[in-house]
Amino acid sequence: MNMKTIENETFDTERALYESHGLMVKNCCFDGPADGESPLKESSDIEVEDCLFQLRYPFWHDRNLRIRNTQMTDLCRAAIWYSTGVKVEDTKMHGIKALRECSDVSIRNCDIISPEFGWSVQDIKMENTAVISEYFMMRSKNLSFTEVTLTGKYSFQYIEDAVFEGCVLDTKDAFWHAKNVTIRNSIIRGEYLAWYSQDLTLDNCRIIGTQPFCYCRGLKLIDCEMTDADLCFEKSEVEADITTEVLSIKNPLSGRIQVPKVGEIIRDDAESKCEIVVEKQ
Repeated sequence: MNMKTIENETFDTERALYESHGLMVKNCCFDGPADGESPLKESSDIEVEDCLFQLRYPFWHDRNLRIRNTQMTDLCRAAIWYSTGVKVEDTKMHGIKALRECSDVSIRNCDIISPEFGWSVQDIKMENTAVISEYFMMRSKNLSFTEVTLTGKYSFQYIEDAVFEGCVLDTKDAFWHAKNVTIRNSIIRGEYLAWYSQDLTLDNCRIIGTQPFCYCRGLKLIDCEMTDADLCFEKSEVEADITTEVLSIKNPLSGRIQVPKVGEIIRDDAESKCEIVVEKQ
């Protein structure tokens, strides 16, 4: 496709480049007194490079969108919604609700500061990216995250079909109601991890925080460390091979837990039938 190039321009009017197709936007600024919204709405085959976005809703209902080395400030609210075929690299995404209701998304080498990011997204790959967010990726499906660092709360709730590799996640109430999720070689810090999850597998992970893994179904821990973990596994179906001491285990429902040492095993629920194997008494 022969692409038209727009370079070194400033746009502030409503729908300034609405319904553009086959367009390269380079070193442009979307800001100004007219305070116009939706500059590239309903567009396709768009490449954006070295630009600044300070106005709202720039990329709605777009197809085949490439964004590189660009800054979306905190004034750039709800930047990418209802779009498909989205690739974002080396970019700051700092507005609230920066990504929602999109599909076929790739995010690489980015800096994200965005509450309520990534809701109801289908097929997203994220690599080597730092995130600060609340309610991050809620109700999204088909996630592949590699070397992502996250600081937040209420992350990955209700997600389905996801793989995490080499991530550092510092986030309370994470993975609630998540389904079919695998986490490998990662660090997860936060309170009340993965309650009500289904078919969650953690392989060679470090888990830090109080009351993890309650009311889970199909939970598997493979060669995992647990630090400051008390009142673990309440009402859960679990198969766990833990390599460190656990402070306390409370009323796991069924399955088998193997642990080198445990501070306290609480059995005050007649339904708790899980086998607990303690290597060192």
